Amino acid sequence: MEQRNRTTVQEFILTSMTLTPYFRTILCIVFLTLYLFILLGNLSILTVVIMDRRLHIPMYLFLGNLSFLDILLTSTTVPKMINGLVMEDLEISFQGCMTQIHFFHLFGSTEAMLLTSMSYDRYVAICNPLRYNIIMGKSTCFLLICICWILSLFNSVSQTILTSQLPFCYSNHVSHFFCDIKPLLQLACTDTSFNEILFTIMTGLISVSTSTLIFLSYCFICTHILKIRSPKERRKAFSACTSHLTVVFLFYGPIISRFLRPATNDSMEQDRQTAVIYTIITPALNPVIYSLRNQEVKRSLKAIYIRFKVCRN
Repeated sequence: MEQRNRTTVQEFILTSMTLTPYFRTILCIVFLTLYLFILLGNLSILTVVIMDRRLHIPMYLFLGNLSFLDILLTSTTVPKMINGLVMEDLEISFQGCMTQIHFFHLFGSTEAMLLTSMSYDRYVAICNPLRYNIIMGKSTCFLLICICWILSLFNSVSQTILTSQLPFCYSNHVSHFFCDIKPLLQLACTDTSFNEILFTIMTGLISVSTSTLIFLSYCFICTHILKIRSPKERRKAFSACTSHLTVVFLFYGPIISRFLRPATNDSMEQDRQTAVIYTIITPALNPVIYSLRNQEVKRSLKAIYIRFKVCRN
């Protein structure tokens, strides 16, 4: 009887996008503006890192990867959100939903691991500057980047496969801006304890391990900086970490608040608010932080702009 009541879900409906025409228009303008800003800002940094040979060092290779990930992470969710607001098309196919889950978790976890690699790069640069070029050579940099992608790929593939195997029969209305694992588990008509435990373990493992390593890196960095006698050199060392530390707080802030807050009836609404910060606000602020605080990036952007202007004339 239970098998007879089960139906195969061919598509999902994103119900959180059901808004009045006025709010739909406002949100559409805001999301579209931020999305274009994210593309422009991160593509600018990516272009600078690729074109300027002086920036072909680990710090900027990591930064280029971060910009690339911000573009991919945002492009995984925002276009569908804008499409739903413009066309009132809130539907997403089952295959499209699983693809969105896969890439969202792939890019999100890769970014968390990449920020950890960047903190290690800052640790070596400040605490062991004489051996920086030996420890953080290009081969080490590419190895760290590859490890980030491979571990994240394992996480996203395993999570997506397990989610795709679940039977969905009660409803196909996903209470979220995009397809994510937690809202889908609520729609499954079977015991999802294993999926929930695995999701918590994998997400917690990535979040806790990466944030702990970043915290330890900055503990060593702060200890080393406080030993520097020259105020000028101390400010210079702190300045070298400011941009990365700001991005870390922006990235981990919503994630930590999501896990620390108690479970309430409004937890799904809070998850949606966190998702907007995580997928739109943070990627929009990252290029601003790095371009405003980093003199090398600003100089390279100016040089490319002048070169482009000369070529046009």
